Amino acid sequence: MRIAVLNKDRCKPDKCSPFGEKPCIKYCPKVRTGEKTIELSSDGKNVLITESLCTGCGICIKKCPFNAINIVNLPDPLKNQMTYRYGPDQFTLFRMAIPKKGKVLGLIGQNGIGKSTMLNILSGELKMNLGRFNDEVPSDDNIINFFKGSELQQYFIELFTNKSKVVQKPQNITLIPKYVTGKVYNLLKKNDLNDRLDTIVKQLNLNEILDRSVSVLSGGELQRVAIAAAYLKDADVYLIDEPSSYLDVSERINMAKLIRSLTDNNKTVVVVEHDLAILDYLSDYISLLYGVPGSYGIISHPQGVRVGINIYLNGYIKDENVRIRNEPIRFHERPPINSSFDSGAIVLSYEDLEKTLGDFHLTVDGSEIHAGEIIGILGANGIGKSTFIDLLANQIKSNIENAESKKLKVSIKPQYIKIIESKIVSEIINQIRLAPYLSQPYKKRLINGLKLEEIKNRRISELSGGELQRVAIANCLSTEADIYLLDEPSAFLDVEMRLQVAQLLRKSIEELKKSAFVVEHDIITQDFIADSILVFEGIPGLEGKAFAPLDLREGFNLFLKLMGITFRREELTKRPRINKVGSTKDAYQKRINEYYYIPK
Repeated sequence: MRIAVLNKDRCKPDKCSPFGEKPCIKYCPKVRTGEKTIELSSDGKNVLITESLCTGCGICIKKCPFNAINIVNLPDPLKNQMTYRYGPDQFTLFRMAIPKKGKVLGLIGQNGIGKSTMLNILSGELKMNLGRFNDEVPSDDNIINFFKGSELQQYFIELFTNKSKVVQKPQNITLIPKYVTGKVYNLLKKNDLNDRLDTIVKQLNLNEILDRSVSVLSGGELQRVAIAAAYLKDADVYLIDEPSSYLDVSERINMAKLIRSLTDNNKTVVVVEHDLAILDYLSDYISLLYGVPGSYGIISHPQGVRVGINIYLNGYIKDENVRIRNEPIRFHERPPINSSFDSGAIVLSYEDLEKTLGDFHLTVDGSEIHAGEIIGILGANGIGKSTFIDLLANQIKSNIENAESKKLKVSIKPQYIKIIESKIVSEIINQIRLAPYLSQPYKKRLINGLKLEEIKNRRISELSGGELQRVAIANCLSTEADIYLLDEPSAFLDVEMRLQVAQLLRKSIEELKKSAFVVEHDIITQDFIADSILVFEGIPGLEGKAFAPLDLREGFNLFLKLMGITFRREELTKRPRINKVGSTKDAYQKRINEYYYIPK
């Protein structure tokens, strides 16, 4: 089976040749024999590729100056498993995830691989077309018969006959204030069909924000309100897209417990989640999505949670004989030993600090930060992390050895990204390429590592959450500065890109010989990024205290002890897994004071 995918945003027939010739058409061997394998569309804005005539030679891919064409060869059995296609030469989804009553299905895969498309199909918002268009669009009965004999047959019967009520929690919760107004309490009360509001308010710690307007909520508060509103609607099926974004570690555990409790009432739950520890904690089974982002996605057969996540990390699906990654993702069982910072140049030193903002009071233990060091910041939401970053950016002066104190140059990637919406991504790329203080290998690594070329012709206002995050990270790391401050850089990024960003950030700070502070709630990602850990404790909204940075073992131990959470290691991959509170493993690790790194 062969599919052709044309990126219409990149395809520019009027610009690809100064002589009006279209390279993809001109050099196609089949076109030269008289076949209309590739031709210009009637409006002249794109080309059309006839897959049945294509030989898969790949010449058009190489000749296209805008990298707008992709020809993919797939196993023949997939031909009869196409579930949705956006149009001729457009993204294709194969197979469908299988939700089960009383179970939580976890989904894992790269962004742009079809997860949101699949959720929209399961919700009924998008009608499955089985790859057919125009007058051939399948009826409800065709779709039901397509899944005859499987659990999906009954699912779609109930969906199409309105016997099943479906609720969907969207991915990008920052858009909620554009469509929902009023007080939080009124919003939740309107959705409370079974008088469970008081219980949910307590479980998600919403009491202090009930009287606030939705328009003034932070990202973490919006996320908790969105989860609460979905839960209170009392549906049969819950489709939850990235519920952990903007939540701190404690809030993520509470969220996972709440979602799991839905299964007690025989509800069907499907969750897309990129935090591997949380996905592991809340799922009963998982499906992997693999393929080529933007071109096609294939949904794997269901797997057990532990086995499925290990398969994803190793990059090889044995029962389908498919390799989805060239190299496995590996974890270190013990913290890396890196003592080079103690003798390195001091980029920043600061004394004990205090800051009062309204009813909130922050105290910070003084410390010094060295060149090439990345300090991971861990703490609950509302405990002063962003205030600390603002202090570093605006009020803290640097004492480099005995030199005169001077104002620090600071580059920030904020939690809520603000880049001029009318800007085109190519403008950001050009800024990076023209930066005189960056080496050519650094620029190339930044642009390629964050895959900016793929979206260079898009406006900032058109980007998805993950795409906007990548642009903002590139913008931050390409700005000349002494200190780089990144607030939740993994939000909306898939697992692959989170680890790519972690590696990119480490190489960037090492080459620049500067330092960085990174606020990150994904413990596994933070472990990849940080050299030291700066822990915050206190009472959210009232009091916060920041300790001096600690090494990884001490830092994770202190933070997780404050959270009351321990992690164990999976035997094969050594990936961290959250222990159930009160379990034998949890009690043992707390007794020996090893909450994250377990000694042999």
